Amino acid sequence: MKMNTVRMKRKTLLLLGFSLAALLFLLGRVAYLQLFQAAPLQEMAKAQQTRDRALTPLRGEIVDRKGEALAANRSVCAVSVIPSQVVSPEETARLLSEKLGLSYEAVLEKISQKVALVRIASKVEPGISQQIRQAQLPGVMVDEDVQRVYPYGDLAAQVIGFVGKDNQGILGLEAKYNEAMTGEGGMIQTPTDSRGRQVAGDVERQAPKTGLTLETTLDVTIQQYAEQTLENAVKAKGAKGGVLIVMNPQNGEIYAMANAPSFDLNDPFTITDPDLAAKWDSMTEEEQSAALNQMWRNDAINDTYEPGSTFKILTASAGLEEGMVTEETPFFCNGSHTVGGRTIKCWRYPRSHGSQTFVEGVQNSCNPVFMMVAERLGVDTFYSYLEKFGLKEKTGIDLAGEAKGILHTKEAMGPVELATYSFGQGFQITPLELMRVASAAVNGGYLITPHIGKALLDETGQTVETFSYEKGAQVLSEETSATMRKILESVVAEGTGNKAAVAGYRIGGKTATSEKLPRRSGKYIASFLAFAPAEDPEVMALLLIDEPQGTYYGGTVAGPVMGEFLSQVLPYLKVPQTKTEEVEMLVEVPQVTGTTVSEAKKRLEEAGLRPRWIGDGLQVQRQFPRAGEKVRRGEEVEIQTQTKSQGENGG
Repeated sequence: MKMNTVRMKRKTLLLLGFSLAALLFLLGRVAYLQLFQAAPLQEMAKAQQTRDRALTPLRGEIVDRKGEALAANRSVCAVSVIPSQVVSPEETARLLSEKLGLSYEAVLEKISQKVALVRIASKVEPGISQQIRQAQLPGVMVDEDVQRVYPYGDLAAQVIGFVGKDNQGILGLEAKYNEAMTGEGGMIQTPTDSRGRQVAGDVERQAPKTGLTLETTLDVTIQQYAEQTLENAVKAKGAKGGVLIVMNPQNGEIYAMANAPSFDLNDPFTITDPDLAAKWDSMTEEEQSAALNQMWRNDAINDTYEPGSTFKILTASAGLEEGMVTEETPFFCNGSHTVGGRTIKCWRYPRSHGSQTFVEGVQNSCNPVFMMVAERLGVDTFYSYLEKFGLKEKTGIDLAGEAKGILHTKEAMGPVELATYSFGQGFQITPLELMRVASAAVNGGYLITPHIGKALLDETGQTVETFSYEKGAQVLSEETSATMRKILESVVAEGTGNKAAVAGYRIGGKTATSEKLPRRSGKYIASFLAFAPAEDPEVMALLLIDEPQGTYYGGTVAGPVMGEFLSQVLPYLKVPQTKTEEVEMLVEVPQVTGTTVSEAKKRLEEAGLRPRWIGDGLQVQRQFPRAGEKVRRGEEVEIQTQTKSQGENGG
C-alpha cells in the first residue's frame, strides 16, 4: 500500500511538472507574440480584413537648365474590378470593353477570376473614366492614375528616354535617374468581409509620394537650334543621319545632344523609318526589336567611329607639350610620307602642300606633318597621351550604354599604326570622347567629365541634391593649351575651317573627313568641331554628317552648317563679340504665337525675318525661335499652325 502511494505521488509530480512546463511554454509563446510579433500579425490580420488598391506616385519631372519641362505628367485614371461584387459579369464586361476599346472576352475572363481585385486598364482618359463612373456598375472602381508625357515630342529623344507601362525608366535620363524620380506608391485600404465585400468602417488612404525632379544642363532653345540645324543638313545632303553635340568645355555641361533621325517620345514604339514601317508587319519579333533598339540608340555615346582629322588636335597638343615642335617648326609635304615601308598619302595627293610651318600644317590639315610629329614622339610617348586624354576609358557621362574607344594595345602599335593614328585613322572613339579630348586641349589642359544631370529638386522646387563633377587631371600645361587655342583659331580664320567663320566672333575649330569601313566603300562622315570665343572658350560644338551624298569633305559640307549654327547660338548664350561688323544685323524675334497667320507674316516681315510654315491652319500655335530672342536679319522663324484636320476635330 505504501508502495502504491509513492508511485502515485511520483506520477502526480510528473504530471504537474509537464503541466507547468506546458503552461510556461504557452506563456512564453504569448509573451513572444505580444512583444515581438504583434505588428506583423496585425498587418496580416489587416490584409485579410481589407482590400488594397495601389495608387501610382507622381513621377518627378525632367526640366532643362531654365526650368522648362522636358518630361512631365498628366492626370488619367485606372479602372479595376472587384469580382465578388460584380452583379452581372456579362453586362459589366460588355460596357467596359466598349468604353475602353478592349476585347469583350479578355475583360470577361479578368472579372471572372477568383481574386480580390483585378486591374482592367491603366492610363484611361478622364472623359472615358467619367462615363464609366456614371454607369455605376457594381464592383467597378475608378482611381486616379498618372501618365508620362513629353511636351516637345521628339526633342532630345535619345537623351531623355521614356518610361514603360509600369512607369519605370527604359532609356536615357529616365533610366539613369529612375530611382530618384520614381517616388513611392500610395494605397487605398477598404474594410471587407470574408468574401471581399465592403463593410462598414473607415477607408484608409495613404497618399503616394512624388518623386524628385531632375534638373539638367540641357537648354531647350539650344537643343531646338541643334535639331533644326542637323535635320536640315541631313536632308540637304541626303545623308543617312547625323549628330550635333553642344557642351561647355570648361566644366562638361551638355547644352544639347541631337541625333538624326529621331523618334517621338510619346509614341516610342512606332518606327520612324518609312522603309521599315512599310514592311513592319512582315518582320519577325526579333527583327522588330532590333529595329526599335537601333532607332533608340544615342549615336553620340553608343557608337564609335574613326574621327579623322579632328583627332589631329591630340597629336598637335602632344607634340607641343613634349617640345617636339613649335609654331614655326618647318615641314615639307611632297604629297605622301613613307613609314615602315608603306607610303601613306596626304589628303591632297597627287598635289602637295610643299614647305610649311607647323601652324600652316595644322591649317592645311596636312597628313604628312602629323605623321612626322608622331614619329618624333614615338610609340611610348604618343600612347601615353591616348591614356592621359581618357581614350582607354569611358567619359563618365550620366547616360547608360556609353561605349569606349577601340584602340590597339601599345605592344601592337607599329610605325604604320602610329602614323595612321596621328591623323585619326585605324581606331575608333565616340563623338563625346573626341569632345573631351578637344576640351582638354583648349580649356587649360583639364580632362572634364561630360554630364547632363545638374540637381534633384523636391515638388516645391527646393534643391535636395546638387551633383558635383571633378575638374579632372591636368593633361596639358596652360601654355600649350593657349597655343592650341591660337592655332585652332587660325584654322577657321585662314585654313580649311574658314567656312565656319562667324562675323563678330573669334572661332576656333578643326575639320574632318572620315572614310567609313570597309575602305573604298565610298561612304564618309563629314565633321566639324568648333569652339568660341577662341581666347576663352565658353561653348564647343561637334557636328557629324553620316554618309553625305555628293561632296563629302568636312570643311565644305559641315563647315557652313557649323557657322550657321554658331551664328544663332552664340548671341543666344550672350557670348561677347570681339568685332562689331554684325551687331546691327541682329534683330529681335516678335511674338506671333496666338496670332493669325496673316498677322504673324506681317510682324515677321516688319522685323526683317522670314516665316517657315508648318501646318495649314489659320492660327499660330507655336514659334521657334521664341519671342524676344536675337537672331540674324533674314533668318527663318518656324511657325507651327493648327492644321485643318485639327480644327475640324476641335483641336
